[in-house]
Amino acid sequence: MLLQLARVTYSAHTSFFRSLLLDKRYFWALSGLVILGDAFLTQLIIRFIPYTEIDWETYMVHIDLYLAGERSYTKITGPTGPLVYPAGHVHIHHWLHLVTDGGLNVALAQQVYGVLYILSLVLVCCIYRQAGAPNWTVLLLPLSKRLHSIFALRLFNDCWSIVFVQAAILACQTAWDDLGTLLFSLALSIKMSALLYLPGLLVILFKRHGLLITIRHMALLALIQFLLAYTFLAEDASAYLQNAFDLSRVFLYKWTVNWRFLDEDTFLSRSWARGLLVGHLTVLVAFGLFRWCRADGGVTLILRRGFCRPGRPCHALRSYVATVLMTCNLIGILFARSLHYQFYSWYAQQVPFLARRTKYPILVQLAILASIEYAWNVFPSTSLSSAVLLTSNCALVLGIWFGYAEGKLAN
Repeated sequence: MLLQLARVTYSAHTSFFRSLLLDKRYFWALSGLVILGDAFLTQLIIRFIPYTEIDWETYMVHIDLYLAGERSYTKITGPTGPLVYPAGHVHIHHWLHLVTDGGLNVALAQQVYGVLYILSLVLVCCIYRQAGAPNWTVLLLPLSKRLHSIFALRLFNDCWSIVFVQAAILACQTAWDDLGTLLFSLALSIKMSALLYLPGLLVILFKRHGLLITIRHMALLALIQFLLAYTFLAEDASAYLQNAFDLSRVFLYKWTVNWRFLDEDTFLSRSWARGLLVGHLTVLVAFGLFRWCRADGGVTLILRRGFCRPGRPCHALRSYVATVLMTCNLIGILFARSLHYQFYSWYAQQVPFLARRTKYPILVQLAILASIEYAWNVFPSTSLSSAVLLTSNCALVLGIWFGYAEGKLAN
């Protein structure tokens, strides 16, 4: 009798956990547990692991100068360098300056970033749910040591940009494209790295709406940039554009996570930068021509429809939206000239989803995730860690190319 009861109990528990991990009806039950557990973990990190000053003090010095009336980007500088971020960064850190007593209350700032981290986790769970990702993938989201550090212990501005990007992806998944464009523009107003998503966004908008409405969305994006930056543009437009959107900026070799196996002269050379740009554009064009348009009859048919019959759009499904935008971002990261440690936040929460867009066995997918996390946690980076990161990112891109580049679920 006891043995039979034990078997029944074991069977019931097994069935429950299997449903929790695989049954779509229990997605939010599992996600809720993950979110609550990660909120508790984040508080433990803030409480017991020392804060590390990197850029926060500089952000606050920039705001001190802004509050003193300075509007020229050439004259706003701090301990680690000049202001090199767009106007949205200034407005957000103006608010943070107010609520943290001029940046002196770092503990409160950490709590703000802790809440921001949990908000990012909630948004990612929503994106995963809309795209039909398996329940169990959300269990992978809280496992990044580096990502917790970027948010709760370093207070980097990348965190704000990625949250707005996540909200934009979710809005586009639900076909709220105007809101998605607005949110994407807000992300871009904080950090130029959001430009990595722009090709994918253009593909989605053009497929859904055709040429004219896509142009309207880009005009909306530009208008938001203009309104947020008006006071800086009025003071010195050239200085603002050169500092906030400097596409030729060269980062220091000693801080890079990728390409460490190259010598410094090669890393800093213009020919290497041009080669990476050509590689980036080539891979983007290849995905656009041969992967992102297959389900709708190919590029020619989509272009004809977009130019001649915009009233008969293609429907970009929710899984398609997430896959294209995240893949576009991943390609940009793969060919980035330099990646600093905080840049991991650009795609850390997307890697589990992207791994499921491949046809690799689950163990290989998990190995790629572990390899990427390993590479971002080696400090300072080494030739080995950089090679591991490059190999893992390449494996993801290739896996998506031969896998589910348009978002078909990998069951």
